[in-house]
This record gives sequence, C-alpha cells and structure tokens, in this order.
Amino acid sequence: MRKVIGIGETVLDIIFRNEQPIGAVPGGSVFNGIISLGRSGVKSSFISEAGNDRVGQNIRKFLKDNHVDDRDIYVYPESKSPISLAFLDENNDAEYLFYKDHSHDQLDFVYPEVNPEDIVMFGSYYAVNPVIRPQVLGFLDHARSHGAILYYDVNFRPSHKNDVMKITPNLLENLEYADFVRGSVDDFKVLYNKEDPDRIYNAEISFYCKNFICTNGVKNVELRATRGVKKSYPIMETNVVSTIGAGDNFNAG
Repeated sequence: MRKVIGIGETVLDIIFRNEQPIGAVPGGSVFNGIISLGRSGVKSSFISEAGNDRVGQNIRKFLKDNHVDDRDIYVYPESKSPISLAFLDENNDAEYLFYKDHSHDQLDFVYPEVNPEDIVMFGSYYAVNPVIRPQVLGFLDHARSHGAILYYDVNFRPSHKNDVMKITPNLLENLEYADFVRGSVDDFKVLYNKEDPDRIYNAEISFYCKNFICTNGVKNVELRATRGVKKSYPIMETNVVSTIGAGDNFNAG
C-alpha cells in the first residue's frame, strides 16, 4: 500500500486576532499537510524533531490522534519546542513570527521504510536549513534511490529573505531532486522578485524540474508540466475563516 512520508518542522501555532490569542494548535508546513492526509485515511508518517517539553508531548499526541505514525519524531533532552505566532488581519490572512531554540538544531533518525511509488513531502525553510542539510539530503537521496515520488513545497517566508543567497545552493538541489515543485507567488517574490508563473517556471524551475504548480491566493492555480502542458484552474469562492495552513492543505489534496 502506498504511503506518504513527510519531513519538516513541528511548531505550536498560537493564533491572534485583534492582538489577542484565540487558540493554539500544533502545526508546521509539511506537518499540516500530513495531518490532513492522516485524517483522510491515507497511510502517513512524519519525520521531525520536538522539544522535551509539554508542547513536544502535545505535538506527538496530535499526530497519533490524527492517525499519523510518529515513530520518527526525535526528542532532544534539555530542548524546547518551536513556537509560531500567527496574527490574523481583517481578511483572516496571517502574518507570522517564529521562535526557536536554535542551539538544538539537529536531526537524528533512522530512515523509515521507503517503497517504490511512496510519496515524500518536504519543504519550507526546514528543507534548505544549512544546519540540518546533510540529514535532509541523505533522506531525500535514500527515498529517490528506493523509487519514491518527491514533492517539494518551496514555502519560503519573508522572514528568511536575508538568507536567500545562503540557502540558494540547497534550494537548487531540492529542485533537482523533486518530481513535483509547488510554490506560491509570495514565495517567488521573496526568492526571485518574480510574480508571473510563466516567468518563474521558464527562468527558475523548468531546468531542474518539469512539473510545477503555482498558487496565488484566491487567483487561479497554474500548472506547467512536461510536453508543454499549461493549465489554469479557477478557485472556488468560499468564506475564508483563516489562511493558516491553506497551502499546506492544498498539498494534501
């Protein structure tokens, strides 16, 4: 049976409206997509790290409660779990602040079983972070050599815009490894100062990966793929409660 393996950060998202906290839930870019898959009955597992604290315990319980295998969550003694503050504006779009105990930036895990046609989801700053790059790249290489399909969600936040030059070699390597690349116009504005999907695909993506999905909020989803495939898919109108995890759950779909 095909399974989906995610690798990425875990955080506790504390959500604010009108500068007041209204909730706190476990999250993370790839984490959110994997949770949606687990809830949908898809066999899923997650590789990450968590603090040796109450937040870390809550994150692991949340994974189990949503039918996601948590055996590859590594817990470091003396460490604290990352925190994300999400501030909702009048349109329920979120602006983020991140807090992390960087003294424990590391990743130590045994590779899970990977079979042909399994799907590996990876992305966000976690996938380009130089500190854990050897471990992440080692797993991507392991997954590719075992016939997995690699799905890369760029998900590069403005908070890391000063790191673009530093992480570019890792970003390009991720594009080369990926069978599918998904990113938002916001990601590519930060990385390349480009907003047009065709310009992004032709100038930055297609040399490395031929299958590209570009999202842009309420605007059309753009697909570019092998053999000149070019498709545009309209977004259904809906009452948006919050945009937190919107792209992550798009990945799950």
